[in-house]
Amino acid sequence: MKYTSTRDPSVSCSFEEALCSGYSPDGGLFVPKALPSVDSSMLKKWSKLSFPELASQVTRMFISPDEISDSRLTSIFEASFVKGFDASVGSTVPIKKIGSSFMVELFHGPTFCFKDLGMRAVVNMLSYFATKRQKNITLVVSTTGDTGPAAVQAVADADNKLMTLLVHFPKGQISAFQRKQLTTANSPYVHVVAFEGDGDDMDAPLKNILATSGLKSGNSNFVCGVNSYNIGRPLIQLLHFVWTYLRVAEEVGIEPGDKDNRIDIILPTGAMGNIAGGYMAKKMGVPIGKLCAGVNINDITFRAIEKGEFYKSPRMEKTLSEAINIQVPYNFERLLFYLTDGNQDLVRDWMTTMDKTQKLDLKGEWLSKIQREFSSARITDDEMCKAVQSVRENFNYFIDPNTAVAVAAAEKLGYNLNAQDIPPFAILSTASPCKFEESVTVALGEEGWATYKKNEFPSRAAAIEAKDECDPTLYKWPKGLSMEEVQKEWEQAARDIIIKEFL
Repeated sequence: MKYTSTRDPSVSCSFEEALCSGYSPDGGLFVPKALPSVDSSMLKKWSKLSFPELASQVTRMFISPDEISDSRLTSIFEASFVKGFDASVGSTVPIKKIGSSFMVELFHGPTFCFKDLGMRAVVNMLSYFATKRQKNITLVVSTTGDTGPAAVQAVADADNKLMTLLVHFPKGQISAFQRKQLTTANSPYVHVVAFEGDGDDMDAPLKNILATSGLKSGNSNFVCGVNSYNIGRPLIQLLHFVWTYLRVAEEVGIEPGDKDNRIDIILPTGAMGNIAGGYMAKKMGVPIGKLCAGVNINDITFRAIEKGEFYKSPRMEKTLSEAINIQVPYNFERLLFYLTDGNQDLVRDWMTTMDKTQKLDLKGEWLSKIQREFSSARITDDEMCKAVQSVRENFNYFIDPNTAVAVAAAEKLGYNLNAQDIPPFAILSTASPCKFEESVTVALGEEGWATYKKNEFPSRAAAIEAKDECDPTLYKWPKGLSMEEVQKEWEQAARDIIIKEFL
């Protein structure tokens, strides 16, 4: 399997090169040159596998045995999806019937969110390649709440002296628990930074660093980004959708591979790495119906799907579902690649326009194609809180604010959780409520949070709360400086940390 860029057909590289590079050299995103096909016989075989076994089978189609052997791939996924996961729930990803929906609990990993699944696998594969090549690798990441803690824990657990992590978060824009997951990290391989800006504001500095410090054949040190622009993330996250399809099909008696009985999936959506993985799974032949994106008032994804207007908003709005706050979701580029059947020239033209003007219009046939595959709903904080309340009152089930965005979106799009005898649909629950005391308390009141804390709060989360925090490094935004000027300062600050502490 070879990989290419969403923007340039001349780019061709191995999985290792794509994984270790983050962005393509031309600024595009890596994608497989061709998606493998999945048929009903494969799905029937896969339906009998555990989540780690399924991961080995599916990713084997994307990674040559010459790069990672069968036995090594198996051990990587055992380390990624067993260690640190809550064994008491019976599965890496359990699925519960909540009303008429199938709630897919992706949050039973060590940091209580779905990012554990993709991040741990990516970090463990990067650790393998670093050891194989005896190269020092520094991972860089910017987080709006969940990606950072997952990366910190994954790097700490990998415990590889060749691999270090520089992680950034926007000061005051993640939950107290998420911040504590970062600032209590006890690893010599991790450096934590807060910056005085919005969630997307570190993207340009990190992209610049990756463009000049990435993987090169004669270099013993390199920098790699592990946000979801890295192909490893959506590649692993497509497993969420294969697993969900198989488990729901099994529950309702659908023959695996039956294309007349597709399953719609609703999910909270930020940078679109998860939904990109879902669309890849669908294009491979998994009988998924509509992929439905629940977004908050930072709603570029909603506007793109509903109106064909992929326009960056002038500012990031603060919400109670901060982990999915986004201004420009980079994985929309991958969706465009697959929607155009791999027309790299067209995607390059579109993204060049977006990079220059912060606006991209997708009208006519392209908007129609988008709307055949996807739907979306925009959810306010008030609607999110009502979803938390409704699910608690009707089903005695607690959900986090991001999952609540998906639940509210499902209702807006016609998926009634209280209805009977309707086609099956699934909702991806992406995080545990334990990470969001502030938002859950707004939704349920102090008494509601106290009930959750007493009866369902994970003991592993309580242990994190008891730890003492260390102050992160702070990138300041000096008065009078423009966005471009301050990003240059932050870029240099990040380079200095990498050179002084990690190389």
